[in-house]
Amino acid sequence: MKLQRNAFRDYTAEQTLFVRRAMIAFFGILLLSGILVANLYHLQIIRYTDYSTRSNENRIKLVPVAPSRGIIYDRNGTPLALNRTIYQIELVPEKVENLEKTLLALRPVVDLTDEDIVAFEKERKRSRRFTSIPVKTGLNEVQVARFAVNQYAFPGVEVKGYQRRYYPYGSALTHVLGYVSKINDRDVDRLDKEGKWPNYAATHDIGKLGIERYYEDILHGKTGYEEVEVNNRGRVIRQLHEQSPQAGQDIWLTIDLKLQQYIETLLAGSRAAVVVTDPRSGEILAMVSMPSYDPNLFVDGISSKDYNKLLKDPNRPLINRTTQGAYPPASTVKPYIAVSALSAGVINKNTSLFDPGWWQLPGSEKRFRDWKHWGHGHLNVTKSLEESADTFFYQVAYDMGIDRLSEWMGKFGYGHLSGIDLVEETAGNMPTREWKMKRFKKPWYQGDTIPVGIGQGYWTATPVQMNKAMMILINDGIVRTPHLMMANKVNNVTVPWKQPAIPPVADIHSGYWEIAKDGMYGVANRPNGTARKSFSDAPYKIAAKSGTAQVFGLKENETYNAHKISELLRDHKLMTAFAPYDHPRVAVAMILENGGAGPAVGTIMRQILDHIMLGDNNTNLPDAAPVPSGYEGE
Repeated sequence: MKLQRNAFRDYTAEQTLFVRRAMIAFFGILLLSGILVANLYHLQIIRYTDYSTRSNENRIKLVPVAPSRGIIYDRNGTPLALNRTIYQIELVPEKVENLEKTLLALRPVVDLTDEDIVAFEKERKRSRRFTSIPVKTGLNEVQVARFAVNQYAFPGVEVKGYQRRYYPYGSALTHVLGYVSKINDRDVDRLDKEGKWPNYAATHDIGKLGIERYYEDILHGKTGYEEVEVNNRGRVIRQLHEQSPQAGQDIWLTIDLKLQQYIETLLAGSRAAVVVTDPRSGEILAMVSMPSYDPNLFVDGISSKDYNKLLKDPNRPLINRTTQGAYPPASTVKPYIAVSALSAGVINKNTSLFDPGWWQLPGSEKRFRDWKHWGHGHLNVTKSLEESADTFFYQVAYDMGIDRLSEWMGKFGYGHLSGIDLVEETAGNMPTREWKMKRFKKPWYQGDTIPVGIGQGYWTATPVQMNKAMMILINDGIVRTPHLMMANKVNNVTVPWKQPAIPPVADIHSGYWEIAKDGMYGVANRPNGTARKSFSDAPYKIAAKSGTAQVFGLKENETYNAHKISELLRDHKLMTAFAPYDHPRVAVAMILENGGAGPAVGTIMRQILDHIMLGDNNTNLPDAAPVPSGYEGE
């Protein structure tokens, strides 16, 4: 049957409409395709570099690698601070089928405790499943060996080694070396401000005190990097490139370990400080502050119990008495005051004075007593030094006045930092008019000046300052800065420490230096010398100056009796000495707080000098603590 056309439909119009719609759709598709192509061009061509970089950053990670810290040696090459390898067992949860069963099986293998498991679970909750989490730290050799035998039974578990600082001689050098400990928020802020934080990206420890802190920049080294490829979950797929870290520089100190240990044994039980230097170079041969503490306690973080014990110890072991202990320097300063008065023209070598046992302030009834109540009789500068006559130096202080006295003692280093390469140092106090007004809101009186003439009153100083002043005297005014660094190694080249250039004190050819040194020689050798009993029979020549620093003031007619007062109120005993007299190669400054707990200060000084000059050593010295295997610096 033949279909017939519908007379009412306009096929031409429909065809035209279809063509129009098709064209619109075509151009629409073409427009959208053009936009898509344009965007694709923009992304793939124009923004290629940007998105390529972003993609690589998501795919490639830089993993920092910590450098090996430099070793610290004594002057003879004995390692004093080194790096030992500690072992810890780690677990990757993603690779362990049954975590609870694995931890249970590890208990007898590495002596896993409940505390270890609690710490592990705490760490696991804040870590990703594919990261390695420590299970137990500080494995011993037996535990490491036991795990190695059974490692096949523990997929996803492995033992890793890490470097930790170790101080084999414990408390013997704490106040010299200091210690390293965990980086805290204050360290991060400081490093960030100094632009050094990126170099600590892989480092957990930093020098906190002592040499470890002062020379942190050269001991630390330079962080290396591993360039690794990771997937979208952050898991490492492969290593692409490695830039090895640069190890920190090794350091050689001026310290003689055996001398340090010897002095420490002599001071056992005392609150004391000793600084031994070579006056020719300023090298510190020994620097002992007693009591001390074991720096290894701080390396992995000291417990609250141990730290509180140190904080509450009345003997204050945390204080470095050699650089932070501020004491009246007492009569040890009389040789320097003599040189100052001679140089300033206040006295000459023939100036004399009669000492009845006291000195009276002009225009006043105030009397200042001499330690020798019946007096020294006729005095000149040399005899005043030999017998440590207070009255002579009361008069000198009065004639000089506090302004000149403070100025001259400042030239000898008092009231200023010594320049030693330690951060932990106090400048002590060399009193001035301005200081008293600021401190007490009161003017300076003439009576304030008199006790300064014998190293008392408002004057305080550290043992290292006392030693530096003595080196200036020994060297006729040439200044030697006391220092602990002897040399360090840069690219296998030994670089010695250099003395800074400092102008000399007064005229080095004046001859006044010899007068003061001769007075110190008399202290140790002449019949009326205050320390002749300790030194006059020595087979080498010694020069010395003793001192007694009062902890509290006596009333005008009161007599000091050490047996009737508490230990902490007893006088401090001080002594400075150098030897041999003609060509000094050792200078020693010592203080025994409250008189010490053993022999007299002169006896200990003689033992130290004999040990250095004659090699005498009747004391058993402690050996280094046993060092676990896997350490650097042997």
